Parts: sequence; structure tokens; C-alpha cells
Amino acid sequence: ARTRLVEGWGGAEPLEGVVERVEPVARTKVSALGVEEQRALVHVALPDPASLEAPVRLGVRLGDGYRVRARFVLWEGDDVLLVPTSALFRAGDGWAVFVVEDGVARRRAVEVGHQDGLRAEVLGGLAPGERVLTHPSDAVTEGARVAVE
Repeated sequence: ARTRLVEGWGGAEPLEGVVERVEPVARTKVSALGVEEQRALVHVALPDPASLEAPVRLGVRLGDGYRVRARFVLWEGDDVLLVPTSALFRAGDGWAVFVVEDGVARRRAVEVGHQDGLRAEVLGGLAPGERVLTHPSDAVTEGARVAVE
């Protein structure tokens, strides 16, 4: 059971809930700005109102179909080494990055853990503080000279 914060529900304080189920199929919707989005329903169990502090309890008036802002923490960890997913590329069955060493690109196989679309957890193959190339083109190869901007 993972705790999440539910905000913008009409009360002053955020509520913690537990994700019970994420629907397996997303639906395509067009936003008010005309952007096509993938949306999936998430079922969250909210706390029993009787267990909340009095000022919050008075404002709990949620019902089926109410719109709220929710923040979902799918995974968290201590001392996690992260790289932008734009630095990753496929190398056979695994992942690799280009590390910049003395102005030269060095291809390095990495073991990737959790990903959120923007960042990826690196479990092995890279040390903290090493510089990686983001968005490497097909023109970048092992030993290519690169400039750090």
C-alpha cells in the first residue's frame, strides 16, 4: 500500500490516500488546449473521516466523480543515482550512455532501475559525478571528441 497526497479537494490540508488499483487501459482525451493526452483511472482509498483531526474532518465532503489534484509517488529511495532518460540508448538487450572523459565520448553499459519518463535510476555502470551526453545523435561514437556546454 503506497501513500499519496490528495490536494485541491476543498479542504485546507492535503489528504493521504492509498492507491488500490490503477486501471490497466488508458483512454485518449483531448485537453481544453487541444493536446492529446492518455488518461487512466486510479482508485484511491481515502482515510476514514473519523480518524482525521477536527479542522480537516469538517471539510471532508468528497463524493464519487469529484475532481482533485493528486500526487503519486510510485517509488522513492535514498542515495539514488539518476540520469536523464535522454542520455540512455539501447545497446543490445540493455542500456548504455556516453560518458564524457577528457573531451571524448566513452560508451558505457549501464544497469537501469526505475524510470519516470524524465529520469532513470542507474543501478550499475556509472559513478556519481560522471558527465553523460544527453540526446546523443547517431553521429556520436566511441572515442568521438565532444565539447561540454
